Amino acid sequence: RSGEMAKLTQLIDNDVFRAYATYTTIVLLKMMLMSPLTSYFRVTRKAVANPEDAVSFGKGESAKKYVRTDQDVERVRRVHLNDLENIVPFLGIGLLYALSGPELYSALLHFRIFVGSRILHTFIYLIPLPQPSRGLTWLAGYAVTISMAYKVLKTTLYL
Repeated sequence: RSGEMAKLTQLIDNDVFRAYATYTTIVLLKMMLMSPLTSYFRVTRKAVANPEDAVSFGKGESAKKYVRTDQDVERVRRVHLNDLENIVPFLGIGLLYALSGPELYSALLHFRIFVGSRILHTFIYLIPLPQPSRGLTWLAGYAVTISMAYKVLKTTLYL
């Protein structure tokens, strides 16, 4: 058992792993902030998804008009869904990448570009700015994840 703890300590002391943990925490917090933002838009736009939520705005038949979709609420939800589609693969592939022994500079470049692209993607989507700005920020993050996956396969190829 003491050997296992030593390995964990070595992992925590690994600069690349610490960078991964830092940038993963940032991007997960960003993704988590989408939930309260969705709630904010639901409340301010008076647009809820469930009848039981509409009682905050009215009673009986008058409450039914608040069970509706709203363009702004849906935009925030699409950002959140896009985060889930892109951040979850980054978490797994980024961990494998961090454990594959990359140079710190390369790892930081990958992690920073990914996190920056996700933050920019959110702002560009919510403002909204015209295309191709949103598509380019998505592509940057996606390309980083593919790059890390390629490097993991190249380093540890057991196919």
